[in-house]
Amino acid sequence: MAPTLYRGTRPDRTRTDDRARDWAEIQERMLVPLYASVLDRLGVGAGTRLLALNCGTGLALLLASARGAAVTGYDTDRDRLRLAEARLGTLPSTSYMATPMPQAPPVRLRLGIPAAAELRGYDLVTALDPAAPADALRPALAAVAEAARPGSAVVLAGWGPPERCATASVLRVAARLAEPRGATGPLPRLSGRDDLEELAAGAGLRPDGSGRVSCPFGYPDQAAAVRGLVATGLFDAAVAATDRQQVDKEIAEALHPYRRLDGTIRMDNVFRYLIARV
Repeated sequence: MAPTLYRGTRPDRTRTDDRARDWAEIQERMLVPLYASVLDRLGVGAGTRLLALNCGTGLALLLASARGAAVTGYDTDRDRLRLAEARLGTLPSTSYMATPMPQAPPVRLRLGIPAAAELRGYDLVTALDPAAPADALRPALAAVAEAARPGSAVVLAGWGPPERCATASVLRVAARLAEPRGATGPLPRLSGRDDLEELAAGAGLRPDGSGRVSCPFGYPDQAAAVRGLVATGLFDAAVAATDRQQVDKEIAEALHPYRRLDGTIRMDNVFRYLIARV
């Protein structure tokens, strides 16, 4: 089971800063296998200059910085970025490498979307939040394709096929409740076979390899699972169309098949990433 930073049960969170903390404490760690696989595949280490779009609360940046990379993160969510600042501000003075570096690699965090002039000089640009809408990513990816150094890598991530993702059945709750007439709509951000390739090519990037990673979602109890899933942002439209109490209730019902005898919850998922080149 994927570990969580918090193993108790708290009251429901409704404030945006509380939801950002739920993402940092409960949900984001489920994506560590994805982050680690990408960093391994790209050989991220000392000398790497990495820029992350939608960096969230900074866990992927923390892992990259621990390998010796100089990291820059951008996000439009002020609450998540504030937690990233707290997390990355505690980095040790040396990296977790066999040969310690004389000083910690630089870390920069910025609110918003990078301008074209800020995209130059990076070896690697990542967009690893599978919940980030494709329409929101396209302008930033197009700017990367235009301004980044030729040959530099861009990595996109998304959900794997619905039949390989147990969480897909829970995400159908979001699609159904968000539809005013109650009809089930398309699953949020679940990747079709060529979705990431089309997103990259549409931005002017050249696909150059891909991979799949198992990322099981594991929770100590139902309450933690509900809070973690809501923290992804994938249920925002459902909450707006109904209310938080209704959404929580229906998520809990959808989680029932994945509850174990000890009360823990596990859903096996596959995530996909695409490596593209400028």
